[in-house]
Amino acid sequence: MGKKQKRGKAGNAAQYLTRNQAIKKLQLRLSEFRRLCILKGIHPREPKRKVKGANKTYYHVKDINWLAHEPLINTFRAVKVHDRRVRKARAKQNMGLARRLLANKPGYKLDHLIKERYPSFIDAVRDLDDPLTLVHLFATLPGEQTLGISPATVDKCRRLVLEWNAYIARTNSLRKVFVSVKGFYYQADVAGCSVTWLVPHQLAQVLPSDVDYTVMLTFLEFYTTLLQFTLFKLYHNLGLRYPPVLDRQLESQAAGLAGIMRDIAGLAA
Repeated sequence: MGKKQKRGKAGNAAQYLTRNQAIKKLQLRLSEFRRLCILKGIHPREPKRKVKGANKTYYHVKDINWLAHEPLINTFRAVKVHDRRVRKARAKQNMGLARRLLANKPGYKLDHLIKERYPSFIDAVRDLDDPLTLVHLFATLPGEQTLGISPATVDKCRRLVLEWNAYIARTNSLRKVFVSVKGFYYQADVAGCSVTWLVPHQLAQVLPSDVDYTVMLTFLEFYTTLLQFTLFKLYHNLGLRYPPVLDRQLESQAAGLAGIMRDIAGLAA
């Protein structure tokens, strides 16, 4: 007679973890776990039998084990320790130490995640629909520090929008345009792939309070890095430098796209 299998050691019970189990295993906060899953492209799973309950969120064990080897986890922990030191310095009224700590905040890059999730350039171009739509959305939003939307983030999105539009205009890649209540739908042929994105109407934007802007900003952080990688390759395929130099005089006159098109035309000549 064979050895009796213990409960929870095989089948769905061993292949899936609940979100709380995954957070406990990775030793992360809920916000850090969500951010890491977004950056790595890890999504919840739907097991056939929900052993821990039907109202739980489940993740595959292999996905969690893959997350456990991500270098960003150590960075998140360093940021958490840094924030705690800043709070202590402020609580002790040591503003000089707090300013020095804020100036030396640990940083990180997402370059390795782009190369990991998109092994080839064509894979990145095929996945540009959502990044372009989100970047165009944030380019029209006002900066709101209380919601985490800094003016620097909005300016970066506007710059990426101008660079993308300049490439589309330079290569005559635009194929279709459709106007709807949501905004303008554009479709262009880029590197042999069809790319579709949505541009909101230029109206006064009202930021609703029931939207989780933290999740949107995490997606935006990854998408801006992806868009910069893609634009770098697209510009260099045309023999153009990236990033293009923006004409400050035209920018001060709110010329928009003309400020970048002048630099592209000068290099092309």
